[in-house]
Amino acid sequence: MNNYKIAFVGLGSIATRHLKNVHAYLASQGDSCTVDLYRSSLGRPLADELQPLVSNTYLFADEIPADRQYDVVFVTNPTSMHYETVERFSGHTKSFFIEKPVFYSTEVDEKIFDTIKGIPSYVACPLHYNAVLQYVKQHVNPDDVICARAMSSSYLPDWRPGQDYRKTYSAHKDLGGGVSIDLIHEWDYLTWLFGMPTECKQLIKKVSNLEIDSDDLAIYIGKNEKTSFELHLDYFGRQTQRTLDLFTADDTIHCDLIAGIVSYLKKGETIKLNSERNAFQMAEIVHFFEIINNKTINDSTPEHAYQVLKIAKGEF
Repeated sequence: MNNYKIAFVGLGSIATRHLKNVHAYLASQGDSCTVDLYRSSLGRPLADELQPLVSNTYLFADEIPADRQYDVVFVTNPTSMHYETVERFSGHTKSFFIEKPVFYSTEVDEKIFDTIKGIPSYVACPLHYNAVLQYVKQHVNPDDVICARAMSSSYLPDWRPGQDYRKTYSAHKDLGGGVSIDLIHEWDYLTWLFGMPTECKQLIKKVSNLEIDSDDLAIYIGKNEKTSFELHLDYFGRQTQRTLDLFTADDTIHCDLIAGIVSYLKKGETIKLNSERNAFQMAEIVHFFEIINNKTINDSTPEHAYQVLKIAKGEF
């Protein structure tokens, strides 16, 4: 039985999900963990359901004692603080789980990659474990795909019920918000399935009446030696859509990531898969622990995530 010493830096909605899944997964393996939480303020009490899951709470701004060491640090604070967090904790952990995007800006000192070279560091990419994309990865030959067209459209004020969307990091460019990097999942899975583009053009701007100062529309068109890409991302679509269309010589394959459906439009075949969100969020936690326990390779490194960030920001 292993007892993991874990730190969470930040505890928003996605970190709360990770925290619950870590406890559940380790318990299912006969393991346990103690969790330290680092927060920007100590004035907000934890929700009752989370209090038993956290052993100690510290102020992020305070100096970390030299002898404090962790098996894992989850970097789940606002994107604008990721670089500083990785740098601060690099001498205090055996591994990192970094929420996407890896950093807010590509204008960072790339020496950070040397700093964490010996520390297994994984950048979140949960859509890899979505049942629909797993189906595509396993059953669709990327060499057969002439063009891939992806979309993620949703209404930002509906993202976090009970929270004023204007006060979230997504609404503010200086906190790492903006649809182009908030929805970086799409570029991440496109490169996972079809490789990096060699050419890419983009339109990234604010076009709606949402009260935000970050971009709410990002449109890309690109290509590599095998496949062309089209990608549409927005914060203002009133009906949530997350889809991928694959155009081949023989068929058009429509993939609905939310409904969990793969449809071969020419052949008339429809496949229904499990699309329950926490199923793939949990699969990612399992995969991460397999990485740090040397049971599988790290397929989402900070270096790769940094290249994806460049594409998403239109700096490729």
